[in-house]
Amino acid sequence: MSTHRWSRATIAAACLAAVALPLAGTAAAAPVPTTAALARTAPDTGAAARPLAQLAPTPPMGWNDWSHYQCGLTEQLITSTADTLVSTGLADKGYRTVTLDDCWMATSRNSSGDLVADQGKFPHGLAWLGSYLHARGLQFGIYEDAGTSTCGGYPGSWGHFAQDAKLFASWGVDYLKLDGCNVPSVSGQTSEQTYRSAYAQQSQALAAAGRDIVFSESAPAYFQGTPAWYTVLGWVAQYGQLWREGYDIATYDPNRPTASRWGSVLGNYDYNHPLARYAGPGHWNDPDFVIAGDPGLTADESRSQTALWAMMAAPLILGADVTALSQASIATLGNADVIAVDQDSLGAQGSVVAQNGTVDVLAKPLAGGDRAVSLLNRGSSATTANTTVDAVGLLGGPGCSYSVKDLWSGATSTSTGQFGATIPAHGTAILRVHPSAGCAAAQPTGQITGPGGKCLDDTMSSTADGSQIILYSCTANPNQRMTLPGDGTVRVLGKCLGAAGGATSAGTAVQLFGCDGSGGQQWSYRQNGNLVNPQSGRCLDASGGGSADGTKIIIWSCGANQANQIWSLPA
Repeated sequence: MSTHRWSRATIAAACLAAVALPLAGTAAAAPVPTTAALARTAPDTGAAARPLAQLAPTPPMGWNDWSHYQCGLTEQLITSTADTLVSTGLADKGYRTVTLDDCWMATSRNSSGDLVADQGKFPHGLAWLGSYLHARGLQFGIYEDAGTSTCGGYPGSWGHFAQDAKLFASWGVDYLKLDGCNVPSVSGQTSEQTYRSAYAQQSQALAAAGRDIVFSESAPAYFQGTPAWYTVLGWVAQYGQLWREGYDIATYDPNRPTASRWGSVLGNYDYNHPLARYAGPGHWNDPDFVIAGDPGLTADESRSQTALWAMMAAPLILGADVTALSQASIATLGNADVIAVDQDSLGAQGSVVAQNGTVDVLAKPLAGGDRAVSLLNRGSSATTANTTVDAVGLLGGPGCSYSVKDLWSGATSTSTGQFGATIPAHGTAILRVHPSAGCAAAQPTGQITGPGGKCLDDTMSSTADGSQIILYSCTANPNQRMTLPGDGTVRVLGKCLGAAGGATSAGTAVQLFGCDGSGGQQWSYRQNGNLVNPQSGRCLDASGGGSADGTKIIIWSCGANQANQIWSLPA
């Protein structure tokens, strides 16, 4: 609930007063080894963090009351929702954690300093509610805040982390969502340092509480739009299993029940998909609740959110009135093939292959060598969209073919080249591509996205040595299709990106050359999004901090979370 009552701008203003990646939280993380630097995988948070990862090896699934009911939660609402999750079969599909959000508690602690449930809303108490959920094969989630009070003005956990963790454990809580409203200023600390201390304390308290409790952190959302956002994203995996990175999904408004919420879904997708480098088994990027099936989305938009969240390996936490879901919505949310993409054991978050302003193509590596591919139609009318096996990183081979399953219809076809779908307005096709015997292993392929959402681009599609690499609006054209073969190079149109003449000085142009294995053509990827040329120690940089079409790409001294040096790579 991190931004329930604050705009993104308000949050930003308030906060301003597979490869083993570096330990999270370092100010200037060391580059990863160049031999596999560009095969993006989850961060290695060290031996101490591994037991935490075991609490959520796949993205959590469940339901939370906030998006539809806000402070209108009651015991009856929670129990009827729990019963509906079971009776509809959604619980059997994985939606098992039932979470109370803000406003569940009394306005003050008791004489012992303990939190107390609002007796009018929860007459049987929360230990009883935990037992009710567990008896139905469900899990019990609860909300609190790291500050002095919750976003709704109820008692926060500041100064009570250990006490509250023990109380939650005694109630049978399995999942804690910790918001970040009203975190006080601490003398001598930056806001980021204070948040880190609070979330670290809560993590330690949960570890000592005597019960396994999944920890959902909201800290990153309070730094969205500031340079410290990437610093926070770098340390949250040390303390919890999932984290809200940004603003909330739009809530249901009973006074405007038909108001569209599609723009909110698209906005949260847009801030989440470039952050794949932070996610992996046991630690997940959370773009907020799945409101598919609730008022404000069409059936096609509901399928889109479900598919896109699955492609991004996002937690599937429902935020709809599940007692009012249509059979079509239950079928969408319960689609076993789509859920399998989200819950895939490889734990890779999908990333963008290509965007052209209307259609986004995403690819997600899956365990066993399959690849999920989605095609999002951002447009307001139906369109036919296609991609190819090589465009999504599938390399073919003698006798190679690919089985392509449409996960909405269940239809399967065979392809050696192009595949796609006709997609309704705001719809998303989601496909599972299975290689036959003889197919080569896939390699990361697609656009590299940077400042302003623009793409690395080979000027005029030239293959001549010395062709300048620039920043340009994403077009889905081959001159923006980068491949990462795992040898430390970045390639486009069969050639390598490198520092001109192998020079190491700041301001050296990044151009296209025949691949020769030289140090000037080597790149390593940091978890903070920097692409570093190890020979020079300098970062891939959009010159002058620009984001206009045609901005020249150079190497420059690496800065601290500079927007013009942060890049998102393909999967």
